[in-house]
Amino acid sequence: MAIYKLKSPIISEEDIRKLNVNDILYITGIIVTMRDAAHRRALELFKEEKTLPIDLYGSTVFHCGPIVKRKRSQWVVIAAGPTTSTRMEEFEDEFIKNFGVRVIVGKGGMGKRTADAMKKYGAVYAAFTGGAAVLAAKAVKKVKKVEWLDLGMPEALWVFEVDDFGPITVAIDAHGNNLFEEIQKKAEESKPKIYKMLGISR
Repeated sequence: MAIYKLKSPIISEEDIRKLNVNDILYITGIIVTMRDAAHRRALELFKEEKTLPIDLYGSTVFHCGPIVKRKRSQWVVIAAGPTTSTRMEEFEDEFIKNFGVRVIVGKGGMGKRTADAMKKYGAVYAAFTGGAAVLAAKAVKKVKKVEWLDLGMPEALWVFEVDDFGPITVAIDAHGNNLFEEIQKKAEESKPKIYKMLGISR
């Protein structure tokens, strides 16, 4: 396990490929919140050859539906907890391929399609602890802008300027390693022994 501090956007693929499962990341710079509605709209615009309101190349995309309040002329982030990432599994491989996203942040892991795209194009998935929404919000220094508010506050595309956003743990790296799959495999391998200890026949 190593600790890395990265500046986002992360243009260098090399910086991503040096990361391994269980490494700890802190991100400073720009992150973008996007859930399934924003993913869907972005891909629709891409297919229509239309420009997105922000360049996602090298970006850090946070699966998050933040709670944000308007105070005078500025937005203030109250909470920014991670959304379950499997909601975005149907979109994420195309997202990485088409937009050059380098880091996906969320909770609960993602599937094989996403992991394969990360290995092919150079991206990682990093897990943020669920229930730590206030901690995440504290790392947000400024709301740079918001797009697609017609989707609703949680589904809108929020652009945050952050400082030492983390700690987040690399759970899928750009080498094909998937921490969630490894844990699932070990759990399955342990079942016969546990059943035997409990006197349960399967």
